Order: sequence, then C-alpha cells, then structure tokens
Amino acid sequence: MEASLKQLDAFFNPKSVAVVGATKKINKAGHVIFKNFVENKRRGVFKGEIYPVNPHEDYILGFPCYPKLTKIAGELDLVVIVVPANIVPEIMKDAAAKKVKATVIISSGFGEVGNHELEREVVAIAKKAGIRVLGPNCLGVYDSQTGVDMLFLPETKILTTGEEVVATPRPMMGNIAIVTQSGAFGASALDYLAGRQMGVSKFVSFGNKSDVDEAEMLHYLLHDNETKVILLYVEDVKNGRALIEAASKITCKKPVIALKAGKTEAGARAAASHTGAIAGSDQVYTAAFTQAGILRVRDMEEFFDAAKALVMQPPAAGRNIAIITDAGGPGIMAADECELQGMIVKKFSERTLQKFERLKKEGKIPKFAATTNPVDLTGSVTSEMYELAAEVVFQDPEIHGVVLLGLHHTPALQEDYIDKVAAVASKHDKPIVACDIGETEMALHVRSRFDKLGIPTYASPEDAARAMAALVRYGLYLKKKGCFEEYLRNFLREKRKRATQQTR
Repeated sequence: MEASLKQLDAFFNPKSVAVVGATKKINKAGHVIFKNFVENKRRGVFKGEIYPVNPHEDYILGFPCYPKLTKIAGELDLVVIVVPANIVPEIMKDAAAKKVKATVIISSGFGEVGNHELEREVVAIAKKAGIRVLGPNCLGVYDSQTGVDMLFLPETKILTTGEEVVATPRPMMGNIAIVTQSGAFGASALDYLAGRQMGVSKFVSFGNKSDVDEAEMLHYLLHDNETKVILLYVEDVKNGRALIEAASKITCKKPVIALKAGKTEAGARAAASHTGAIAGSDQVYTAAFTQAGILRVRDMEEFFDAAKALVMQPPAAGRNIAIITDAGGPGIMAADECELQGMIVKKFSERTLQKFERLKKEGKIPKFAATTNPVDLTGSVTSEMYELAAEVVFQDPEIHGVVLLGLHHTPALQEDYIDKVAAVASKHDKPIVACDIGETEMALHVRSRFDKLGIPTYASPEDAARAMAALVRYGLYLKKKGCFEEYLRNFLREKRKRATQQTR
C-alpha cells in the first residue's frame, strides 16, 4: 500500500485511538463516541487500543482517563477530537508531539461560521506535523468491518413513554460506501440503508474538508476490497480537477453515484451557512461528473435506488429494455419512464414475437396477452407464465435489460414466481430489476424475497425504470471507456463467489 493510502487507512483501521473530550455525561457527543469504541472492543469487532482523554475524569466506562494526549505512554494512530473549537489547536499540538497519523475533528465552530483563521491554524499545525485531518464540523467515520464508529448519535432513544426505540441504527456489513459532506444527511442515509437491509462497507463525513477531500477518499476506496459502489453527497468541490482525475480512474472499476445539493440560489445559500460551501454553476458540475463517469442523480430516493441496482446487478450493454408485467397500467408507466430516461422500449424482433405466439398456441400464456413489448400477461398470470416470458426476453440478443412488474394481487399468481424468475435471470449476464406496488404484507414480502435473491425491487414502476437507467448509463460509460467486458467479468465472478458463500 502506497504511503498516502497507508496514512488514510489510520481513519478506518487504527491500532490505537484516543477520544479527546470523552466524558461520563451520557448526553454528550464525547460519551457516545467513546462508548461506541468500548462496545465494539468488548464485542471483539474493534481490535485496537482505546484511550479516553479528559483532565476532569479518572476513569470512563472502566478505562483509565488521561489528562492530555502526551500523557499516554503507547503510540497513537488516530485521535478523535470532541472539544470546543478554541481548544482544538492545543490538542493538535499535543497530537503532533505524539506523532499521530490522523485526526478527526468532530467539533464545529470553524469556517462554517466564518472562523476561517482558527481553521487555518489547525490545518497549519497538522501539515507541519504530517497529520491528516478529517473535518472539522463532521460526523467522522463508520467502518462495519473494523468497528471504528465515531457517530455521536446514539443507536437507541428512550421515548417519553419509557419505551426504548432504535434511533440511529448501524447498518450490516455490505458493499456500499458513503462519502458525504453533510454529517446529518449521512446519518440519515445509514438509517435508511439499515431499514432497507442494505449493507455498508464504509462511511465518511467530511464536514468543512479542511484537509482530506473527496478526491483522496475516492482514491482510497478504489483499493478497498469491501467497497463495490460509492455514494457521494457534495455541496461544493474545492479541488475539481483532482476529483475528476480520481473519479476517472475509479469509475472504470467501481460506480460512483453523486447527489449534488445547492443547485438553486436558495440551496447554495443554505450550503454556504452549513459547511461554508461555495456553490459553482450546476451545469459545470453536470458536465464534469459526466466526463468523469460519475452518475449524477436528482434526489435522495434515486441516490439509494441506483446504489441498490448497481451493487446487485451487472451493467447493461445497451439501451434496449424489455418490460414484463401482469398489469397494463403499471406497464405503460414503466415504458414512459424508460423512454424519458433515454432507454428504448422497442417492439421485439420477429423471432421473439414468434416464440410468444407459439406459447399462446400451446396455451402456456393467455391468447389475449400483449407480447410486443411490454409483455402484459394479464390478470390470468401464473408463476410458470412469468418464468416462460422471462426466458424468452432474456434470450433475445437485442434486449439489454429487463424490468419486471410482478403485482401480487392477481388470484392465480403464487410467490414461487420470484424464485423461478431469479433462476432464469441467473443464467444470463443481463440486468433485471423488479417492482411490486403496495405497502402491506404481501408487497413487502415479495420485494424482500426478490432483494434476497439479488434482484433489486422497488415500490413503483418509475423507481424501477430509473434504477435500470443507472445500469444503462453506467454500462454505456464502461463501453465508451473500453472496460465493459472486464468490469462484467469481475462483477459476475464476485456475484458467484457471494452466492457460493451464502449456500454454505
């Protein structure tokens, strides 16, 4: 590992961590962060040494407390700072004396409120000592593998009724990394992904980006084996050239999905007061992202939907999409959104049409089924009909991806159609996304079952179509760069490996 990556690795895999501002006061950020490390160490997840630093305490959660960093005898890789902004320079000088590799400054009160001089002072101390800094005004790092957890937001809260509820869940291990300028949005993203049973590899909150920025973090994540898809939330980019260069290297290996906030005058003004962000022209961001292969999305829902699709399914080799449905209206909605997203829902080839006509003559699908594309199997649909239709469209060489709308409400349709469709899809290297509309038990069961079988499923035809659009956009970018075949080979190899591990 090159030296710069090794130093950034201290944020995620430190051998020793000190939390400056650790406290016994349970409602303070310093207590929550230190407790996170303590709990993860007791669970055997975090393997490093942990040191609380607070001149007013002797012990915190059973660990001896130190008055300052320089009183700790052992080596220190990482320091998490949770003290008032005006004290931070003094802490940084102590960190320099201890030859610390990296610091995360959770504290706010710097450039985001106009206190630029204080922020520059902190950066100057760090630079002179060769310390990498994340923040200030950030949420820090969460790593599902190593147990590093700097989220000062407690996992549970007590309601006024006395009931304890999950408030800020930590997601399970997975392959999606989150890189965010906004700590609050990042925490909400973790909550969302945990609730949707989507795993996370790493989470990084930048805050003011006084030192480490998106470009360096993308470069680090390129070499992270656990990360397959990167979600990037930005309000501004200070070093655009570095980001474009880094992204251009990574996007041939891993998809990067960007949600850029501060698009309007009001949004830009809010961003400036939030992290001191200076928003540039939105058109410039769009052009730069396109050049670097970064997939820009319009809102939070599309942000997560695209990640789900790209982590579960291979990219599409072209724009031609087949739609299979048991309900005419949702099929039309999916077709509309596909076309609006730049995909093509064209009439099937004569050979494919003949295959469907043969199925009709044999009584295997309804004679009144529409089969030109979309394929509408009607309310008479059965599990076997979905299986047969899926096999036909997957075999069509002109089709690059399949959107399947399996509305569970029809009387003859059993849930085993999910397994049948998944078995068909597993024999091909084309992507498939699914949709079942509803929020009651059966709809939730259907979507959950599809997801568990590696087919990303959504609650609306439009969401499914936009997810497919992400797979198409990424596939076309890879083709343009000449790296589609290599990416596809690697993706399918990893998918088979995961499937083998799950069956053991």
